[in-house]
Amino acid sequence: MTDLEKARDFFYKDTFASKQTGIVIENVADHYAKCSLTITENHRNAYGGLMGGVIFTLADFTFAVSSNFNQPLTVSINSQINFTGMPKGKQLLSESKLIKDGKSTCLYEINITDELQTQVAFVTITGMKLNNR
Repeated sequence: MTDLEKARDFFYKDTFASKQTGIVIENVADHYAKCSLTITENHRNAYGGLMGGVIFTLADFTFAVSSNFNQPLTVSINSQINFTGMPKGKQLLSESKLIKDGKSTCLYEINITDELQTQVAFVTITGMKLNNR
């Protein structure tokens, strides 16, 4: 079984992200994840725009995959999202980058675009590593 298959199998248990929102893990490596989400009518707000919570859920799930796959159990303790534009395409893509990997905390940035390379959001998440995994 490949790392991608292992990650998909394990994180499929995150039913809100995988089943309710439809997020798919596209790639995984040490301290890295790339995920996607196909935008549907279920992701829209009353004005027809993409709900900000959908974008944040994608970022949070990407953080969870990159900080927990083959790593100590890590939970977010602080998140900052900057919405930078509305998607023009039909799919969101998120990609994580490890900024700092400390003994008890870590810092990631998550970049979210659409498939047309439209910048949608920039997110930073600080995680705390739990040693009792």
